[in-house]
Amino acid sequence: MRLSLVTALACVTGVTALPAPSRAAATNAPRIDLNVLVITDGTPWVQAIREQLASEGVPTTVVDLADAARPAITDAFLADQLADGTPHARFQGVVLPGDAPSGLSAAEQSALATFEQSFNVRQVDGYVYPSANVGLNPPVYSGSFDGTTATATASARADAFRYLNGPVAFEGSPGGNGSYGHLATPLPDDPTTGAHFEPYLTGRVPGGSATGTLAGVFTAGGRQQLVLTFAYNYYQQQYRVLAHGIVDWLTRGVHLGYWRNYFSTHIDDVFASDSRWSDVGKCTPGEGDCAPGVPATAPIRMTPADVVNVLNWQLQNTYTLDLLYNGNGSVEAGGPTDPLTVTLLSYKSFFRWLNHTSTHAYLGCAQDFTVIPWRCQTDAGGNVVWVDQATIDREIADNVQFARANGLPIRPDELVAGEHSGTRILPQQPVDNPHFASSLVKNGIGWLGLDASREPAQRQVGSAAGVPRHPINVFFNVATAREEVSEYNWIYTSKADGGSGICENNPTTTCIAPLNPTTGWSAYILPLQVKITLGYVLSNDPRPFYMHQSNLAGDRLALQAVGGVLSAYRTTFATNTPVVNQSMTDAGLALQRQDAWAQARDAGTVSGYVRGGTVTVAGPAGTNVPVTVPTGTTVAGGGAFGSAYAGERSGHLTLGASATTLTLPGTAYPAAAVPPKVRGGVAALLSVTVRGTAVTITSPAGTRTLPRLAATAPTGG
Repeated sequence: MRLSLVTALACVTGVTALPAPSRAAATNAPRIDLNVLVITDGTPWVQAIREQLASEGVPTTVVDLADAARPAITDAFLADQLADGTPHARFQGVVLPGDAPSGLSAAEQSALATFEQSFNVRQVDGYVYPSANVGLNPPVYSGSFDGTTATATASARADAFRYLNGPVAFEGSPGGNGSYGHLATPLPDDPTTGAHFEPYLTGRVPGGSATGTLAGVFTAGGRQQLVLTFAYNYYQQQYRVLAHGIVDWLTRGVHLGYWRNYFSTHIDDVFASDSRWSDVGKCTPGEGDCAPGVPATAPIRMTPADVVNVLNWQLQNTYTLDLLYNGNGSVEAGGPTDPLTVTLLSYKSFFRWLNHTSTHAYLGCAQDFTVIPWRCQTDAGGNVVWVDQATIDREIADNVQFARANGLPIRPDELVAGEHSGTRILPQQPVDNPHFASSLVKNGIGWLGLDASREPAQRQVGSAAGVPRHPINVFFNVATAREEVSEYNWIYTSKADGGSGICENNPTTTCIAPLNPTTGWSAYILPLQVKITLGYVLSNDPRPFYMHQSNLAGDRLALQAVGGVLSAYRTTFATNTPVVNQSMTDAGLALQRQDAWAQARDAGTVSGYVRGGTVTVAGPAGTNVPVTVPTGTTVAGGGAFGSAYAGERSGHLTLGASATTLTLPGTAYPAAAVPPKVRGGVAALLSVTVRGTAVTITSPAGTRTLPRLAATAPTGG
């Protein structure tokens, strides 16, 4: 009766008839590969999601709609059947520019819809105009959202955005890119089709009282789409805040990849002093950039009061600074009788410490300051004169000895040279000092600080793996806000405005109007540096940041900058997602893991899939694979997998000779109600119910009720 009824209904509804699935098929859970399909038209919102997937390490297949040679999106491209009859989805999620991109044919859109219905695969619509197609009324507002604050709803925070507190700020600070979007209200639920729109991000009309949604989940026809109605790019703060949640929602919280918000801060030159900027000479006396006759300025060195202030700040902010020390600075100031030394050593256990060489000597080429800017000295034969290895050895070893003599808890294999010297510095020194690499080997250095503004990638220098550090643009030679503004104006304003004009001849720098000496720091420089730094923090970037001890003196600009980042972060992120403040060694290890996984992922040597309640990962033995799963996921033996972060679990698997499996909790990754047998692109009907004179058909396309056919009709009616 069921077979004949299904066949008969197919004649009425136009659905290609398939044999009813057997009980064996119903219990044969599909295999869903841990791979995301990204279909791009080159718009910045698709690129933003693509970059976030890459940042976290999620495997992707990218189809460019502008590529004439691209594959067609067909049933066979999306899914097939394994040799044992298991339905096989090649993708766990789909990213589209919008709900119905013009570059996809009707047949391709239909294939995607059937695939998503059949395997419970989710879709992200990168940016859409509100319409009934995505469960929304026409917009109540379209325009700028600069400087506004939206809200992640309780539904969002109970789902993939569980790491948020609620407020989501849209850019409006200096250096912002502009924010544009549409506010709309959801259409009423449709009980016939089961259509429902659940708001995930809501906002208010700027300057008005009307509210609406900027993002939400539209469920209809057996499919789920995350709909975003605002434009964005990868670097905008509002997107950076939401980016991980978009990935997590798309993958149902099960994917290959690892995400953290890293934030550690190095304070260079501790115990030593730093030269001070001259507002009169627009230069820094003692640094080789001043014309003859410029008066000397008083060096900047922390005081005991500055140390006590930092201690109180750390306790109030639950955050620890890394102090990069120059031991000879203490010796020259009197050693045991130096008040700063006494205070720092009294509270040494409250900080992390890192070798910054004994005297902060320049360890690259011998510098010639007879010209501005300086150049490397050369001998009679035109060869570069390098700082010798004996000098470099002393700088490293003497500082280690200072730490041991004073009980500083250092890792002796970590080093950051003064000015990142020893390694190449363009344009004056295009190669590493050859003696520097030899000295690193001799002194057992395993981790070496590099300048990320010059060298963002990790590389090997002698025995050491490089750890690039991001500079926070608070200059080493300033202690007060007025000094910072003076130097900032000199660098970033045109000659016509009294600046150096450097900005006029630099393709990466834009000239600004001169900042007010009194308000320029608080109104422009500080919020801009907080925004830039927070952008890196929210980019899964383990690289540390650095400033100088001079910035802990005077107006204590460093604490304002770091405190601003922490305040903005903690306003937005829940306590289950703290910033990860790690040592330089751990930062280097994180970079190594990211790079190794990117190579393995791109080479396609590792496969992962979810089937039923099990995640399986396989690949060459020894491969380190990042994995993110829901809370409650266990490893063999029943122990919890990974570590808790953002309301989920994540960690790294080291693969063995055979596949590694994880057990998901409950129905963390539900399959379709009946695993489909995909034949000719049509999925089997899910259910047929006969009640009274009505027949109700529930299929991936939705629910439809028809008059009951004659019971005696064998194939139609």
